Amino acid sequence: MKLGFIGLGVMGAPMAAHLVAAGHDVSGYDVHPAAGEKLQAAGGRAASGVADAVAGADVVITMLPNHPQVEEVVLAAGGVLDAAEPGALLIDMSTIRPETSIAVAEAARDKKIRVLDAPVSGGQAGAEQASLSIMVGGSEEDFEAAKPVFDALGKTVVHVGPHGAGQVVKAANQLVVGGIYGLVAEAIVLLEASGVDAATGLDVLAGGLAGSRILELKRKSMVDRQFAPGFRIDLHHKDMGIALAAARQADVALPLTGLVAQLVAAGRAMGYGSLDHSALLKVAEQLSGRGPAEV
Repeated sequence: MKLGFIGLGVMGAPMAAHLVAAGHDVSGYDVHPAAGEKLQAAGGRAASGVADAVAGADVVITMLPNHPQVEEVVLAAGGVLDAAEPGALLIDMSTIRPETSIAVAEAARDKKIRVLDAPVSGGQAGAEQASLSIMVGGSEEDFEAAKPVFDALGKTVVHVGPHGAGQVVKAANQLVVGGIYGLVAEAIVLLEASGVDAATGLDVLAGGLAGSRILELKRKSMVDRQFAPGFRIDLHHKDMGIALAAARQADVALPLTGLVAQLVAAGRAMGYGSLDHSALLKVAEQLSGRGPAEV
């Protein structure tokens, strides 16, 4: 298929490259020209702007930081909905508010453009390894049409409901991930403060009922205090805001989610926003007076 890909950042760049490798004709655009040059080196085409990337595309993919960028790229004059041909399929793989996904789908309907919201989980490693989990909202028919694209990017691809449902599932994912990171951080603080080797203790936890994907992948780097970002605290802070807003919209109480959101916000306020979200360990340490105050 002919694909337009907008947003060639930490996640978007490897995703676009996988689509090239899968045999698709990919034109990509990013506000940073070097990102387009990287795509071109991988066999794609560096577009000069949004309209250039979208022109003639069967499928348009957006992978952007937040809802204001999606609204600007998709809804503004000269954006995706203006440039895409009737019948094209827009797949927004950004993590944004469910109501924005619904609004985009409604605006696209008037242009006879199909839309899916398809946020992803798996972070930079998942994007690079084409092993993302993809949760998709929209029609079943459009989901089936998009499967060749999704299969080039992820291992777990599920249609979860109508427009906006993908974003609700992603919000649930982020509140669980944030909560587990917070608890693993507290476990490390408790183990070390009690004179127990944290690496050994977490090895035991990982093999029992407390085991998780986070313990599997991140326990060593957390104990070693290696917080190079795979997914930054700044972005998780944004996502926790989405989760809390979704809870208000659904009229449900999520008290643990609120606490996790405050811990993530504290990490950002302490200056850790550019670090990996596993740096919630630094927050837990400082709350116990055990960690250094500097980043």
